[in-house]
Amino acid sequence: MANDATEIAVICNSQMTAVAAYLESLRLAGQIPLRFMVRSPPSSMHSLWELRPWLDDAPFILTTVDTIFQEQTFAAYVQAFRQTTADGLMGVTDYIDDERPLYVSTDDTLRITDFTDTSEQPHFISAGIYGLTPQCFDTLGRCIARGEQRMRNFQRALVADGLRLQAWPFSKVLDIDHVTDIRQAEQFLSV
Repeated sequence: MANDATEIAVICNSQMTAVAAYLESLRLAGQIPLRFMVRSPPSSMHSLWELRPWLDDAPFILTTVDTIFQEQTFAAYVQAFRQTTADGLMGVTDYIDDERPLYVSTDDTLRITDFTDTSEQPHFISAGIYGLTPQCFDTLGRCIARGEQRMRNFQRALVADGLRLQAWPFSKVLDIDHVTDIRQAEQFLSV
């Protein structure tokens, strides 16, 4: 809300009943324009598909649940997203602490040219932060229809479909995959 969000839309895993109860208390309090649904789609890409009806009328920023970043850096990213003419402003980082990173190839202007599973050339990895326009939903629909199962396949399809995606470097983004990662995230956020 500190970055002038008009609304926050959340998909909550059905196994996370305490989180769902907390989201419901926030919604009922009415202090945050919050919509949420409780579902358990198989991937982040499918979560975006579920959220699509709430996102198809204006540009939006999507973050995944396991992405931790500095708030002031995110504020700068939001400002850059407001000003971009690209179809997407994808958060990237050169801090690689992920079990299965998605490498991001760019040209000299930081236009994204490819998403790969190997690090032959790329300097960046995907940070799990996506600023997109509703135009992305045509590509997403085709991915779903083909039975794609991963967010990285959707990102690759955006490039293949010719959408103009720009990389926006975050200095450091943590990917929380294990309980042991929580301490590292707490230290990172306390700085």
